[in-house]
Amino acid sequence: MSEVTITINGKQVSVPAGSTILEAAQKLNINIPTLCYCKELGCGVSNKPASCRICLVEATGIRGPRKILAPACATPISRDGMEVWTNSTRALNARRTVLELLLSDHPRHCLTCAKNQSCELQKLAAEFGIEEVEFEGEKNKMPVDNSSEAIMRDLSKCIMCRRCETVCNKVQTVGALTGYGRGFKAKVGTASMIPLADTSCTFCGQCVNVCPVGAITGISYVKKVWAALNDPTKTVIVQTAPAVRVAVGQEFGFEPGVPVTKKLVAGLRALGFDKVFDTNFSADLTIMEEGHEIVERVTSGKNLPILTSCCPGWINFIEHNFPDLLHIPSSCKSPQQMFGAIAKSYYAEKMGIKPEDLIVVSIMPCQAKKYEAARPEFAPNGVRDVDYVVTTRELVRMFHEAGINLANLGDEEYDSPLGQSTGAADIFGVTGGVLEAACRSVYYMINGKELEGDAINFRAVRGLDGVKEATVQVAPGKSINVAVCSGLGNARKVLEAVRKDPNRFQAIEIMACPGGCINGGGQPYLHGQTDLLEKRMKGLYTEDESKVKRCSHQNPDIQALYKEYLGEPGSEKAHHLLHTVYHQK
Repeated sequence: MSEVTITINGKQVSVPAGSTILEAAQKLNINIPTLCYCKELGCGVSNKPASCRICLVEATGIRGPRKILAPACATPISRDGMEVWTNSTRALNARRTVLELLLSDHPRHCLTCAKNQSCELQKLAAEFGIEEVEFEGEKNKMPVDNSSEAIMRDLSKCIMCRRCETVCNKVQTVGALTGYGRGFKAKVGTASMIPLADTSCTFCGQCVNVCPVGAITGISYVKKVWAALNDPTKTVIVQTAPAVRVAVGQEFGFEPGVPVTKKLVAGLRALGFDKVFDTNFSADLTIMEEGHEIVERVTSGKNLPILTSCCPGWINFIEHNFPDLLHIPSSCKSPQQMFGAIAKSYYAEKMGIKPEDLIVVSIMPCQAKKYEAARPEFAPNGVRDVDYVVTTRELVRMFHEAGINLANLGDEEYDSPLGQSTGAADIFGVTGGVLEAACRSVYYMINGKELEGDAINFRAVRGLDGVKEATVQVAPGKSINVAVCSGLGNARKVLEAVRKDPNRFQAIEIMACPGGCINGGGQPYLHGQTDLLEKRMKGLYTEDESKVKRCSHQNPDIQALYKEYLGEPGSEKAHHLLHTVYHQK
């Protein structure tokens, strides 16, 4: 690709033809403020509609020698000689005017907004030194939509950056959001502004992650958790998802991606939970049931390829978009729901607690888990398996509220009997991890012997690529073709391939969020630092490698659960408690 040379603030820079002014300025370490622009929404998709105009610069050579204002994020450099001024009086005044116009139609409830101190509009107002807004007038007032029990939309705060629309349509290919209305009334909403719960939304939460303001946020149940913790008539237990332990620490000064598992346990115990358990326990349980299912289907050659069912966002997606394929997902509940089902049965009986008096709280990296916990099929006899879901971000706020700093805590261990896990469970939090964990135990189920040495590492399914295909050996002379995909846009591609050729794969893992749960819709914001995903992924594999037992079937507490209560994988009791059926929507 040919290069062009331009001048920015008197400094020359050469960039590939077609690069934007913003990209050229970044090469010179010149900062230009942005708002609607987002370099990485996932799966290589960026957002640069040039709708906010905060990145206006003054330039010549765009349409002749005359100086004009142009959006740096969307103005391509096509020839030599262009001159750009990023901090001219005209450019600075234009940006300030644009910012004040945005603020003139924005609610100023910053102190009570879920995005307070993480809001990009708030940050720009501080950087520009805006102490009062000169433009006062009519403000958009829109009803708040909290119909889904997972995601809340307050379109009074929408600034039409269209990031949520781009991630929903181009990355996830869900199509639940679109531009709606014109002029002053224009917002990004659902078709005909119907409630989110009545759309094809999967509640993956990627729109929450990319919204620069508080127009789309998760619905919080933190107040209800506090109330439960202070109710002496309730026993309140908590489970922690694998991806949480490699993300929460960065909010307390730990290096990003470093597992802080034992300090997380200490922090939750300090909050007042009666018992602190691990979703990794039920991840191991999931592999026992799903592994059994894989062996049955591969042996019989029926209902293939088997699709993993751990991710509720992905399950919502297939229910809406591929109802003709609903016979192939695993019937297993997710680890979150398996934990709740076992807690409200096996554990409650063991401890002599009525299921209705046992409150199960989940700490999850995901918004869709809130929707999943509220599904009616997961509330047998009117008692929910999982009562409340708290995201990683919300847990951080709970710690701050209680004056708890994980960095100042000692190391503590999970409680028994729902707290012990293997390395296979740790890697559930990253794309490829569920399938790798399953392959480790499937090999044992088929052969009756353990994998040895490096053979336990199925590296072909690892990495953050959106789609990975591999052939894995499950027995001497017996291999299966597998696929791993993350991001629902990639899932769509793989499922369309399955429609054309049902025999292409025997097993497929799908995660709704690009990269898997490490990039879930409830994790600490990346703020454009996509390298954090690599660090979180590395942290989970480090946890896996540090365990003596790295295969789910080796978990002694899981073995005891089957011996004492479930019988064997795939038993009638296991099916009643740990399996479900999915429906067309």
